[in-house]
Amino acid sequence: MNYLLPAWPQLLAFLISSFVLAVTPGPCVLYIVTRSLLQGRRFGLASVAGVALGNLGNVLGVSIGLAALFTVSSLAFVIIKYAGALYLVYLGIQALRTPQAEIEPVDLKLAHLRQIFRDGFIVALLNPKTAVFFASFLPQFMSTEAVSILQSITLGSLFVALAAVTDTTYALVSGAVAPTLTRAISVRAFGRYLIGGTFIGLGIFTAFSGSFSLK
Repeated sequence: MNYLLPAWPQLLAFLISSFVLAVTPGPCVLYIVTRSLLQGRRFGLASVAGVALGNLGNVLGVSIGLAALFTVSSLAFVIIKYAGALYLVYLGIQALRTPQAEIEPVDLKLAHLRQIFRDGFIVALLNPKTAVFFASFLPQFMSTEAVSILQSITLGSLFVALAAVTDTTYALVSGAVAPTLTRAISVRAFGRYLIGGTFIGLGIFTAFSGSFSLK
């Protein structure tokens, strides 16, 4: 069991590297911040939970060799990549078609939170470059003295937990200023356009970017 984590100096390097990667703003952070700013803290936290579970799914995928599939099959990689991009565009279009009253953080229902959680999960899961990232990052801190699949899951889960903490911070800070923004006339009038435009932009970025970071 002790071999599931590297020795302390290497573990410290892993934690520092993971923190730097996790705190660096990227598409997932922008997704969470947008939800938090325009729909409130609870929606942001639901997005954090969904993204974390999606990233954990990628950790499990790496552990069973999914990244190896993407490495040898460019078609599989492209299919998953564009599926994720299309889903982001779909979310943007749905936001544009949603009445403004449903965008504002009022009359919060459990069903709404479940939908936000599901969207965050799918956005994170349908990102094959996350799996490739884990496949290239985690082995640097793994030992030959333990079962690789267990080490991969352990280190990957630790990274996801750390990322969830930083994402939660982003959501809480953004959610704290959300009431001020939602009281502004411009946001109340154009909130759905901001959300829709952001998600469609993220989808286009995902589809055409050469490198798509985990965060």
